[in-house]
Amino acid sequence: MEKWKTIKVIESIDLKIFTAQLIKRENPKTKSTSDFVVLNSKDWVNIIPVTTDNKIVMIQQYRQGIDEITLEIPGGLVEHGEEPSSAATRECMEETGYFSPDAAILLGMIHPNPAFLNNSCYTFLWKNVEKKFETKFDKNEDIEILLVDENEIEYYIRSGKITHSIVLNAFLFYFLNKKNKIL
Repeated sequence: MEKWKTIKVIESIDLKIFTAQLIKRENPKTKSTSDFVVLNSKDWVNIIPVTTDNKIVMIQQYRQGIDEITLEIPGGLVEHGEEPSSAATRECMEETGYFSPDAAILLGMIHPNPAFLNNSCYTFLWKNVEKKFETKFDKNEDIEILLVDENEIEYYIRSGKITHSIVLNAFLFYFLNKKNKIL
């Protein structure tokens, strides 16, 4: 299989958290061309913080896209020049106030939706976190912190309490690593 040839970037629109591009590409087999929308985004991170007494630090927050409150783990954007692990620990500290001197462990990386997004999302585990700081929410964040037993996570997934696809993926990495005794 061959990559498709980019013929032309037709347009780029700044949408604050993405830039949208209209790109003309050529199918290598048929030689036909089509226009595609690609959203350019910074990479994302999320982190599963586990307390010294083995609770998972989760957050609830209102999400504009679905007009609902979701149950998630801390996460956000990787800033320019920032390492994903640093971004993950920064986001956790800002959103929850939890910290650990232990290094965050990379559990895996995904492409959130490669059909039209060009970024990656890195998932980390951070062990032995404790509440050490006050939260530092962004202007548009309203977050509630919950401490959840690990054995409740599967119930929250099956019952539809956790629906965020990137959070579901993070727990897939988490439980696969535990099952295979990598953690």
